[in-house]
Amino acid sequence: MPVVTYRRSMIRRKFIPLSLAAATAGALFTQHDSLQTAQAADEGNSKKEPLKVLMFAGGCCHDYENQKEIISAGIGERANVDWEIIHAGGKGHEHRYKKLLEKDWHVGYDAVVYNICFAREKDEKYIEAITETHKQGLGAVAIHCTAHSYHWKVETKAWPQFLGVTSMNHGKKHPITMRTTAAKHPVMQGFPYLWTTPKGELYNVKKVWPTATVLADGTIDGGTVRHPCVWVNDHGKGRVFSTTVGHHNETMMEPLYLDLVARGLLWVGGKLDDDGTPATGYGVE
Repeated sequence: MPVVTYRRSMIRRKFIPLSLAAATAGALFTQHDSLQTAQAADEGNSKKEPLKVLMFAGGCCHDYENQKEIISAGIGERANVDWEIIHAGGKGHEHRYKKLLEKDWHVGYDAVVYNICFAREKDEKYIEAITETHKQGLGAVAIHCTAHSYHWKVETKAWPQFLGVTSMNHGKKHPITMRTTAAKHPVMQGFPYLWTTPKGELYNVKKVWPTATVLADGTIDGGTVRHPCVWVNDHGKGRVFSTTVGHHNETMMEPLYLDLVARGLLWVGGKLDDDGTPATGYGVE
């Protein structure tokens, strides 16, 4: 589906309280009732300055041209966000963003979203400088192949430590059966216990770092081997939300997926209340 059609067809709505979905525990992504969730309330939501978010997109193997629009438009339907998007690096495996080479590049932003795939980038000082910035307090959201970036031919462990997991490879493309493992976390409040992605690519997670908390895991083909698919990480003073789910546009376009990432973004920016709703002024009108 062309992104422009997708954006035009979306309902301008307030942030979705996932308690509406809790009644359908075990529901699939494809059973999510977008009309019901469109009735969500955000009463008394005073206008605030939007969360200023910088998104990096690019790299091999994915449709970043459309995904940057799917993510920014979808989250924009759910949260008060002002986007700046930098799409660069082509379809290659190595790239250094000029923005990230600038001194104080992070000034003026509340959070950064990474939807990138640069596994073979080997400039360790560049990698460590990025993670150090987040360690000082800048929130981050890491999507899908971001977990597989900056890990070939480098000795530094800065990137997986920043993310909170180490993953080197993935399984076959197949819908992923997801399971909520931290239902009390603000990001997962009211989320279905089980749901299934329309399509998927399950990442094999080798290590979960001690600073990370897994929010949901997944399996394919009815198997018993499960891997973390959604988690949060405390990286110094910075908060990180990550999901390995999101290879296919069809999955990213699902309302439940966009709810998840929107919540993750608000959480890393300190704008998500404990009940899973946006802080005052950070929903949409």
